[in-house]
Amino acid sequence: MLDTSHYHARLMRRLGTLDARLHAIETELDAPRSADWEELAVEREGDEVLESLGQTGELEIARIRAALARIRDGSFGICTVCGEPISTERLEVLPETPMCRVCAAQTA
Repeated sequence: MLDTSHYHARLMRRLGTLDARLHAIETELDAPRSADWEELAVEREGDEVLESLGQTGELEIARIRAALARIRDGSFGICTVCGEPISTERLEVLPETPMCRVCAAQTA
């Protein structure tokens, strides 16, 4: 049986990192804007980048929360598509992954 405590700890650390990053992005997006048109244009471009980073972070948080739910319900490490075990090598790289390598390749 797979010892999930290691993965739980890693996922929780990553969740904390992402949460802090998203709060920093929100703070930056809420900051007062320049009255200078040229600076405002640059700030808006930066806002688009920050919003994209925020969306990517939110998607990763959703994957992490789903993985934590699988840990709680005992299905962590089992492919959600084929039902076969996910290799520990894959879990070490992508602990939030819901699929084995074969199924992930087929859906990509």
